[in-house]
Amino acid sequence: MEVQNLTCVWEFLLLGLSMDPALQPLLFVLFLPMYLVMVLGNLLIILTVSSDSQLHSPMYYFLCNLSLADIGFSTTTITKMLVNLQTHSKSITYACCLTQVSFVYLFGCLDSLLLTVMAYDQLVAICYPLHYSVIINTRLCSLLVLGSLLISLVESKLHCLMVSQLRFCTIMEIPHFFCDAPQLVHLACSNTTSSNVLIYVIGVIIGGVPVSGILYSYAQILSSILCIPSKDGRYKVFSTCGSHLSVVCLFYGTGLGVYLSAAVSSSPKNGTVASVMYTMVTPMLNPFIYSLRNRDMKRALWRLFRGIA
Repeated sequence: MEVQNLTCVWEFLLLGLSMDPALQPLLFVLFLPMYLVMVLGNLLIILTVSSDSQLHSPMYYFLCNLSLADIGFSTTTITKMLVNLQTHSKSITYACCLTQVSFVYLFGCLDSLLLTVMAYDQLVAICYPLHYSVIINTRLCSLLVLGSLLISLVESKLHCLMVSQLRFCTIMEIPHFFCDAPQLVHLACSNTTSSNVLIYVIGVIIGGVPVSGILYSYAQILSSILCIPSKDGRYKVFSTCGSHLSVVCLFYGTGLGVYLSAAVSSSPKNGTVASVMYTMVTPMLNPFIYSLRNRDMKRALWRLFRGIA
């Protein structure tokens, strides 16, 4: 068969979580409420922070951007799956698949970088409290978010260009519920050595640098906390970054679980099921973590609901 470039009239088949037709309605009923809770929860965080002047601080500014990134990340991956479940179709055009790859890496990278920025914010707040307002000023906050967005756009563009250069022979079946660059590279007919190298290099840089930054920040935070003589004082200081630490562990823990399951297990379904954790469950839980573990957020939510009522 002659190898030719895939055009927009060609289609991939997203095999999803299950091939059993009887499970399709159950999966739809399961994931639609989860998606709605995720969107409403993150929009509520944004509305609360925007409407309450007491929350107009760098930490909550970063939190709003994280909520937007979470909404974008889950919407990019889950909505197509919900449409396919409802229409009993598994097809996705090449153009849509390429678009999905772009947005998955855009919002995924943005999530990772914003968590790193928030770790730096916690570092300055705990280790240099007297200089916090000078260091973490409005200009720096805007630059940090803008820089994170630009880096994410570059990474997204690199993956998009890489996938667009791949060649496919026939309509391909993707054992996943969204288009992912490694899956497409695996299905390509052309030589994929350079593509695999690029994926690993980008993964090491975009994944390794933020993780290293977060680990360094918390090492410095822990060192400062241990210098506090009072046990109650140590607990009070550490509790201020408990929400962020929980989200970091959830985000990177589930992401690492996906790659470990793919490496250990020969079944692609295990990695697909694990992907649900970081594409849906983690963004859905983030608003609850920040609202339930944060007194200021709980008070602001109460004032918001009281004002609406």
